[in-house]
Amino acid sequence: MADLKIAAVSKHFGQTAAVRDLNIDMASGEFVVLLGPSGAGKTTTLRLVAGLETPDSGQVWINGRDVTQVAPALRDVTFVFQQYSLYPHLSVYDNLAFPLRSPLRKTSEDDIRAKVTEVARMLRMEDKLQNPATRLSGGQMQRVAIGRALVRNPAVYLMDEPLSSLDAKLRNDLRLELKRIQQDTQATMLYVTHDQVEALTLATRIGVLDHGQLVQLGTPQQVYEDPASVAVASRLGSPRINLLPRAALAYLQVPETVTTLGVRAEHIQVCHPDTLAQANAQARVERIERLSDQYLLHLSLPGSEQGLIASAHPGELARPGEDIHIHIAHSLWFDAGGQRVRH
Repeated sequence: MADLKIAAVSKHFGQTAAVRDLNIDMASGEFVVLLGPSGAGKTTTLRLVAGLETPDSGQVWINGRDVTQVAPALRDVTFVFQQYSLYPHLSVYDNLAFPLRSPLRKTSEDDIRAKVTEVARMLRMEDKLQNPATRLSGGQMQRVAIGRALVRNPAVYLMDEPLSSLDAKLRNDLRLELKRIQQDTQATMLYVTHDQVEALTLATRIGVLDHGQLVQLGTPQQVYEDPASVAVASRLGSPRINLLPRAALAYLQVPETVTTLGVRAEHIQVCHPDTLAQANAQARVERIERLSDQYLLHLSLPGSEQGLIASAHPGELARPGEDIHIHIAHSLWFDAGGQRVRH
């Protein structure tokens, strides 16, 4: 495997800045996930690393070599797309073997057979090698697409939302499979998604992109617990973080520059009658949502149209329409520009 460095890279399409002054340093064997909404610059970043786009400025380095002007075929990267992009007239075996039969990689058929068999075993598809690619399920086709990248042992793997077109169960199964494969092979992977669950479960580090800019890069725990901005705080967390105007919780002592308070559902505590001394706000229960073993209380604040979502245990539940006391255990502070205000 190899390290990857994206140094001050920018890319415009007409007047639109798709990527702006992007800097990422990836160590060999690292799994970095770029997270952001559509139009954030995620796919463009992959295409710049692959050489399918040329940056307006900046450099791309792979394993210590500047590849900014190097042809895609000579960069030693593989690209797994959202759609399977298999050769429908070929068997699973021949789809997996196809990259090894490239004129750029002279590989004997014996070596090809050994490598394809190894990857098929890793993907748990040994019994499907002679099947036509068109006679596979969606999850199996995506495994073959991932396997076609794995047979190469490239310097860097690039993955563009490879699980997004699958149903929830297949997505979960393949997510676990992909993490296992990456750990077993110690592959260097740059992966893009809009799905926070994929980012949190797969990544060594998460990079949050917003309008072409990298607004934060850190471990999943760092990005979740210590977001740099409203955009980052809103991108991670289920349910979504509560964002309140300062006036909604006026009793909280916060710096003058704070205009928005961020409160995650797990930091809103329902107070029992014998612990009301801890309560610092009142709220009304509007409805209760059950998600497996988790309950979410949808609350409204007195004299305000602002809503809150709090997580609760069964013993903390109240009826819809009932007034309760709550305690805000922790809040995040943001200024008028959406940037984090720290203590």
